[in-house]
Amino acid sequence: MPRLILQAVTVTDVGPARPNNEDAAFAGQRLVVIADGVGGMPAGETASQIVIETLRGLENADSADPAAALAGAVEQANARIAAEGQGAGTTVTAGLLHGDQLGLLHVGDSRGYLLAAGAPDMVRLTRDDTFVQLLVDRGALTAEEARGHPRRSVITQAVQGESYQAATALLPVEAGDRLLLCSDGLSDYVEDATIGRTLREVADLDACAKELVAQALAAGTYDNVTVVVADVVAV
Repeated sequence: MPRLILQAVTVTDVGPARPNNEDAAFAGQRLVVIADGVGGMPAGETASQIVIETLRGLENADSADPAAALAGAVEQANARIAAEGQGAGTTVTAGLLHGDQLGLLHVGDSRGYLLAAGAPDMVRLTRDDTFVQLLVDRGALTAEEARGHPRRSVITQAVQGESYQAATALLPVEAGDRLLLCSDGLSDYVEDATIGRTLREVADLDACAKELVAQALAAGTYDNVTVVVADVVAV
């Protein structure tokens, strides 16, 4: 019986205004992760790298409960960030494949999307932990108003050596599905409809990832931009 793996690539750009890149990512055959450091350099970079370094061990550790495995690894990363004592943290959005199930974990405002095989539209898998998302949830803002809100980047929680509440899920996947993880340098500036169209129309993984980053830069992002694009394939 064929098994499923991820074919994944990551592309990043420091952007036009930042002196350093606080984003970090990992693209493996079972594990994909994106982390966007917060708190300024060098602490933001340190926190995002700690998350990547801690989670990447899951790539070769097959777990029957991938969501729980992600949660445990992020807890370890959180403890390491606390030990650093730099007062910074990071977002994290991660997927871990086991059989035909994808464990998903999310903290912060990086995002995960899924374009299912044969589906006309992509689906957003994550909910932003942000001030403006709270306003949207309360009906005080529309989703479109939130996109241009001056406080759209104010996050309500991160992995920063303190308590947090990760959102986890277990999703069925199949060959032909395409996943996207991205930092807010993309999702704050490029509309979901454009992102979804690019995932659907640009078949080559590397070209697709580069096109998404180029779209963010063309849209005027001032932030770091990082994407991970992954196809579910049968081998």
